[in-house]
Amino acid sequence: MIFFLDAFSEYHQIPMSPADEEKTAFITPHDLYYYKVMPFELKNAGATYQRLMTKIFKPLVNRTVEVYIDDIVVKSKTREEHTIHLQEVFHLLRKYGMKLNPSKCAFGVSAGKFLGFMVSQRGIEVSPDQVKAVMETPPPRSKKELQRLTGKLVALGHFIARFTDELRPFFLAIRKAGASGWTDSC
Repeated sequence: MIFFLDAFSEYHQIPMSPADEEKTAFITPHDLYYYKVMPFELKNAGATYQRLMTKIFKPLVNRTVEVYIDDIVVKSKTREEHTIHLQEVFHLLRKYGMKLNPSKCAFGVSAGKFLGFMVSQRGIEVSPDQVKAVMETPPPRSKKELQRLTGKLVALGHFIARFTDELRPFFLAIRKAGASGWTDSC
């Protein structure tokens, strides 16, 4: 049983240190303002938020919870366990004053998307959207297009047996490509 949770306005849930508030200042025709919560534009906002989420859910991470930035997956084998695991997660969310975005949460599902992959009781699988993106890519006509296609394939690397051997012709073609490095071996 899987629950997918999504934090609401993730960065705006983190208060700025009073000493750092002035670093977020901006001017309008009316006045000078600064953020009291972490704005999205800060260079290290993502890393800061990830550290916070990892710290909040530390007792549960890699056991019953997986967290990546604002996405939270709660996983259990039975309905009874799941109730307990959700209580633990909601307790931590309440303790730290974190809010969820209900429109992006999915409760009691057997599968769902997490970081672009399909997560289910069977484990992590390729998302049909990723396969479709590769299948619908026209044959590359330039080095840049070949790099783009290779990037899509690299994202699927965990699911391709002997991945580096299979993609070797692509990497060699990129290395020797001028305008066109696409060969029949690709």
